[in-house]
Amino acid sequence: MNRDDANRMRFDPSARGGHYESWFIRANHPTERRAFWIRYTIFQPKAQPGAALGELWAIVFREGEITAVKTQMPWSTCAVGEGLDLRFGDATLDGERAEGEASALGHTLKWSLGLRGGTAPLLLLPENLYDAPFPKAKALVPRPSTIFDGTLQVDGEELNVERWVGSQNHNWGSKHTDRYAWGQVAGFDDHPDTFLEVSTAKVVLGPVATPWMTPIVLRVGDREHRVNALVRTVRNRGRYHEGRDGDRLRWDFSGQAKGVRIAGNMEAAASDFVGLPYGNPPGGEKICLNSKVARCHLEVSEGARVTRLKSDRAAFEILTDSPGAVCFLRV
Repeated sequence: MNRDDANRMRFDPSARGGHYESWFIRANHPTERRAFWIRYTIFQPKAQPGAALGELWAIVFREGEITAVKTQMPWSTCAVGEGLDLRFGDATLDGERAEGEASALGHTLKWSLGLRGGTAPLLLLPENLYDAPFPKAKALVPRPSTIFDGTLQVDGEELNVERWVGSQNHNWGSKHTDRYAWGQVAGFDDHPDTFLEVSTAKVVLGPVATPWMTPIVLRVGDREHRVNALVRTVRNRGRYHEGRDGDRLRWDFSGQAKGVRIAGNMEAAASDFVGLPYGNPPGGEKICLNSKVARCHLEVSEGARVTRLKSDRAAFEILTDSPGAVCFLRV
């Protein structure tokens, strides 16, 4: 799958099944606990063609301080072109720049960022599943290891962004995954060319819930270890806990395929997360506990060779139904 196809819009405004679709960018400061996450989203409730909205979400993480905002607008004020070419009101995102502004809860975030570099698209699922009816939620990384330069503004205070490394991502579906943890690392401390994408998820199909599934994809330079075949994801291990205020949220995962075993964990304090309410196309909402300053430890075993990696710049999210989830903030 090439990058344009990976970013292709899947939304059909005339369909009645409901839909969400997001393109987001995220990156971390090379050495400090600073990060950003900016998300351009389409949301259309089930059985309501013509009720679609455009949404702009943005979060800036700064040394224990989190600022999160969200702005909604009619879909009629938005446009999506070929490949990555978005306009949501006055905000834009394409293969070279991201520009925009969003406000909520008395806060305003602005961004003016250039995108460069990056590697080939990384698929969390086997490629044939992206056009299949199962799972209903799809996610991939059209541009791993993207480099960002420019500025962020938090309530008028300007932050310089210089060679922050992250990614440009795309996800969509007619229903959010019922429960999941998701993680990503765009370069480890002593292994900047290593990129990790991993999830642990459970899907409810009518009265039946699937087993926990944990797809893992690790790219090391030009090599890619895919531990993501559907049957393999059920055999892989993944366990996380949602926590409450004062807790540390932790997720452990492992899997193996073709002589390679990957085992790791992600962890962050409750204060490193913000809880975001996501509308679900069939109705109701899910709460996304979102951190971009988590710690990740990884161990990769190939026969007798063991490589240990670490990073304090991990993206770590948990999707939950609990309205009392840690660090809940409605924006």
